[in-house]
Amino acid sequence: MKRLHIFLLKSFLKPFIATFFIAIFILLMQFLWKYIDDLVGKGLDVIQIFQLLFYASARFVPIAIPIALLLASVMVFGKLGEQYELVALKSAGISFYKILSPLIIFVIFISYGSYLFSNYIMPIANLKNGSMIYNIQKKKPALNIREGIFYYDIDGYAIKVNKKLNDGVNLNGILIYDHTGNDGNTKVLSSRSGKMEITADGRFLNLFLYDGSSYIEVSNKNQKTPFRITNFKENLIRFDLNSFNAFSDSEKLYKGHYAMLNNKQLNYSIDSLNIRYKNKVSSIKENTLSQYLKNISSDTIRKKILVSNTKASYDIAINKLRKLKAQAKSNKNDLNYQNIIINKHKIEWHRKISLAVACLLLFLVGAPLGSIIRKGGFGLPVLFSILFFLLFHVLNIIGEKSAKDLSMTPLEGMWLANIIFIPIIFFLMYKAKNDTKFIDLSSFYIFINRIKNKIQ
Repeated sequence: MKRLHIFLLKSFLKPFIATFFIAIFILLMQFLWKYIDDLVGKGLDVIQIFQLLFYASARFVPIAIPIALLLASVMVFGKLGEQYELVALKSAGISFYKILSPLIIFVIFISYGSYLFSNYIMPIANLKNGSMIYNIQKKKPALNIREGIFYYDIDGYAIKVNKKLNDGVNLNGILIYDHTGNDGNTKVLSSRSGKMEITADGRFLNLFLYDGSSYIEVSNKNQKTPFRITNFKENLIRFDLNSFNAFSDSEKLYKGHYAMLNNKQLNYSIDSLNIRYKNKVSSIKENTLSQYLKNISSDTIRKKILVSNTKASYDIAINKLRKLKAQAKSNKNDLNYQNIIINKHKIEWHRKISLAVACLLLFLVGAPLGSIIRKGGFGLPVLFSILFFLLFHVLNIIGEKSAKDLSMTPLEGMWLANIIFIPIIFFLMYKAKNDTKFIDLSSFYIFINRIKNKIQ
């Protein structure tokens, strides 16, 4: 048995590692596709790119592990079934559950490791990754001005260039709106040609303008003309590039985000948010009650005055109802928003545990499935694995979205996929234990043949 267990572990470990890195690579390509517009033209060096990819890869580990376990288990047990090794083991008196037992223990350790990773390492990776993406999005590319399109990435300026020469330095047909005064389009510069140069120390971008004019609106009422036009042969605008190249410390912006917290910190945040929610509810009740009592007292005073004026009394009542309705709607929206924030924290708390449990569940799906289909390699096993993982992923997304929009509790939403997969596991285990086909259509064919014979 010991040799069998070692053999199974060795057979499982290689495809598991291979599929794990393949899954990470695919998820990383999806990440790059999503943020490709933010990364292009930002002048990132190799170290920054590798840092970003490293932190992004770390974020995908808890998702890649269940995929890898499902794929590896289907491939290994499919190969064992294809080569009749499972049949030989069962004929030797070793049950299917005993064959699975060493791998189940191994997968339990992997699942626990996945939880520890999600709880302690992934919040740091999320923080670093989110901070880097924010900084990259704010990082201004110095020479990424495209022809015929207004360029807004330089603070306080909108620049449009009709033609950019092949050298990337000389420009034709330049139009610049100067918004540094925060008073609209009161200052406009245009020139026939221009040239962009970065200073030797890399701190400034010099934009030389040739044969142009500047239009400035004058706000002084004493001026005879409301604007002033100045022609120039050469003009220089200098842009500070420190904000282009320096990564600001934006981790403080994300530190309190629920995706950057471990479960202990999430528990503390949830308790704080619940206390704030209860205080808000009691505050709304007190304000509504005090306003209601105030209205009653004022109505008593006005009752004698308005008793003969029915229309005025009606108008006052309608205005009060409208005001009360607006306040109630505002309070409801505020409470719903706070509820959504609390639910997002609870969703993140459950996600760490549910993904760890999903590692074991998807392995228990893949192992009997592989023994049923009896095919190894990357063909049919991969197809079945993708189908089952897509089903799991869709159910997980449905549950998470339902929990976020308050139609489900976080417990129900984040465990929906796991709960639905439990009966699937029992069904597949039963089929694998009894060596029956995944879908037995023989009885259906017999029934069809009987009907044909009766008709004939």
